[in-house]
Amino acid sequence: MGKPVLWIINEYAGAPKYGMEFRHFYLGKKLSELDYQVHIVSASYSHLFFNYPKVKCENIEGVNYHWLKVLKYPDAHSKKRVLKWFQFSTKLFQFLRKLPKPDFVYVSSPFLFPVIPAKFFADRYKAKFIFEIRDIWPLSLVELGGFSWNHPFIKLLRKIELFALEKADCVVSVLFNFDRYLEDIGMEREWAYIPNGIDITAVREEPLPNWFVKEVPKNKFIVAYTGTIGHANALDVLIESAALLKDKKEIVVLIVGKGKDKARLQEIVKRKELVNVKFLSPISKGQVISFLKNYVDVAYIGWWNKNIYNYGVSPNKLFDYMYAKKPIIHSISVENDLVSQANCGISVKAEDPRAVARALLKLYRMPIGERLKLGRNGYKFLIDNFTYEKIVSDLIEEVLR
Repeated sequence: MGKPVLWIINEYAGAPKYGMEFRHFYLGKKLSELDYQVHIVSASYSHLFFNYPKVKCENIEGVNYHWLKVLKYPDAHSKKRVLKWFQFSTKLFQFLRKLPKPDFVYVSSPFLFPVIPAKFFADRYKAKFIFEIRDIWPLSLVELGGFSWNHPFIKLLRKIELFALEKADCVVSVLFNFDRYLEDIGMEREWAYIPNGIDITAVREEPLPNWFVKEVPKNKFIVAYTGTIGHANALDVLIESAALLKDKKEIVVLIVGKGKDKARLQEIVKRKELVNVKFLSPISKGQVISFLKNYVDVAYIGWWNKNIYNYGVSPNKLFDYMYAKKPIIHSISVENDLVSQANCGISVKAEDPRAVARALLKLYRMPIGERLKLGRNGYKFLIDNFTYEKIVSDLIEEVLR
């Protein structure tokens, strides 16, 4: 018997030399080490990449990548991006015929049109059809993007979503409360929790550039957010909490990264004359780990008070914070969130700057030994539950069988 063949279809699947997203690279790498033949089908362009593939196919650390050529678009909110979705999905019908016969066809959200060709070829080859939900579409577009449920595009996406959930041989989600979503839409079916995580063997601490180190305030209590500066990250709440603490000169908020909301948030900080909030340019993932470990006292992550978050979250930056052993302030209106489960920080209600400010003060006044203990709790929780070795073991046991 030959190696089991797995197709992973995700037009945003990246690799270390190109950029995010890395989830399927790590899954594919671990599976290839366990004698699976993994083929990732992705797009040649993504706004998340920092480099772009110049070949159609290549093997990256044991994973076979196939890059379907698509048009480029200026930013994440461009209408051209929508055209790229259709272009990628259409090309799948021709391209997938060229791949080795699969045992498993694994298609990942958020965009849903690849479900159609994925299901077609799964049926054709009598392969197991696996539907993965990372972001819940179209619900995310309605709650966070302001679309109406009556919009024709949203109606179409909902039909495809329900089709995939009904027809999939196995449903996978990174969201720990995804069963609540199935209940809310009136669907009864089994599913597998296969979260995001971290590849401990791939983590590399990289030296910080001199220009960055010079920008970090000295002898201050540093509260940091690292990652995309977008609407979904609710950084307005962090900035409002900093405004409440502006008289506490020793506490400084650092926001590291780039994104569509950066200019708007910088304008708010300028208008409010908040000298305790500073924006720093993005750095590499390895440099982020070094920054967190060596300069940060508390890490922050937040969300809006939206129904969609009741189904769970699985952000990679949370695992970076845990790996760096930092106490975390988690602004989220969900019971039993990951920070609470790990006892590695303070969880507060979403969209409540006063609660965030109180949590910051509590951690600031906390003896350093207690803060270090919270950080160690997060690290242990990460190692016990969210390494890709464990995640792939669960994937094989619950899905790839």
